[in-house]
Amino acid sequence: MHKRTDTDEIVGKHVLRRLELCHRIGNGAHGMVWKAIEKRTRRAVAVKKCFNVLSRVRDAQQMYREIMYLHRLTGHDNIINMQHVILAGNGQDMYITFEYMQTDMYAVIRAAILTPIHTKYIVYQLLKALKFIHSAGVVHRDIKPSNLLLNDDCHLKVCDFSLARTLDLDQLATEAPLTGYVGTRWYRAIELLLGSTHYTVAIDVWAVGCVYAEMLLGRPVFPGASTTGQIVKILELIGRPSIQEIESVNSAYASTLLDMLPIVRPVSFVEMFPNVSAEALNFLSQCLCYNPKRGNRCSVIDGLRHPLVAEFHDADDEPSSTKICLGLNDKQLFRAIEYQRAICDAVSKRKLTARKLERALMANPARTILMENEETLPEPF
Repeated sequence: MHKRTDTDEIVGKHVLRRLELCHRIGNGAHGMVWKAIEKRTRRAVAVKKCFNVLSRVRDAQQMYREIMYLHRLTGHDNIINMQHVILAGNGQDMYITFEYMQTDMYAVIRAAILTPIHTKYIVYQLLKALKFIHSAGVVHRDIKPSNLLLNDDCHLKVCDFSLARTLDLDQLATEAPLTGYVGTRWYRAIELLLGSTHYTVAIDVWAVGCVYAEMLLGRPVFPGASTTGQIVKILELIGRPSIQEIESVNSAYASTLLDMLPIVRPVSFVEMFPNVSAEALNFLSQCLCYNPKRGNRCSVIDGLRHPLVAEFHDADDEPSSTKICLGLNDKQLFRAIEYQRAICDAVSKRKLTARKLERALMANPARTILMENEETLPEPF
């Protein structure tokens, strides 16, 4: 007989009929994550419960974005595979299951087990994932070690698209202002810290530089205790910006804010990262610079061509995506019930597509044989 636990009060019975929960592997502001075993397939998965996300408009919008982005981006080798979306009985909570990954970059960095070849391979995989994401017209906005999952083979998967947003990459100059709060402060790009709301995918490249620097140091490179403290930490490494660099961040407050901060003597990259190769220092300097425009801060495509990751670079294995257009206008706020309906509609459509594909494969055994060494079938929500 199943012994009742506190988990039974948190996870719905309809979910427990499909999954055997093993242990909790994470907590967040809006949910919990467990390792679980699917009863039907006996494979390990991660199941995330998001509390009350469909009862409040902003949370419902964020949940809608995350599900739709993952739905469209799933299939890339370095992006977490979303498998099922399950609506709770109360109509307010949601469950999402993902492929299970053993650990994340946060834990790996603290374990101090990374070699130079590991760090290069991780950077390469991250750039490869971001190329796919950015080509879809999406900016992740929360690249940080805890959102980079790893398995025992050092295979990386980007997760957590809850802060992701769609950008019109063809009209960046006229892009409407975006939300100022983006990502965890330590990995937040300098233009955001200086008040810019007209940012681009370059903010993800800054975060890549922060993650790589953390792998090299074994600790965060800019651990500011506040926004101003964060800016001072950055000034201590890359110095004070020129007038042209201040103008490039597109913020009316940048000059005023910088004038209020103390004058600090910058530490060079060589001093901060001793015994690090010239190519590593060059890559860091191209990621961690004031001007976010291409030609100054590198793009992910530039990064993939950088000598740092030359031994892994393969243009034929670095795909781009088609542009993502959300069904509900991302620049307009709808009612919570409309986001719930849109999510349910997407769930129903994906289930139907998966069933049709399964029937087609059953009707064509030759195609089934060809599929044996390919990716697994798309999972229904």
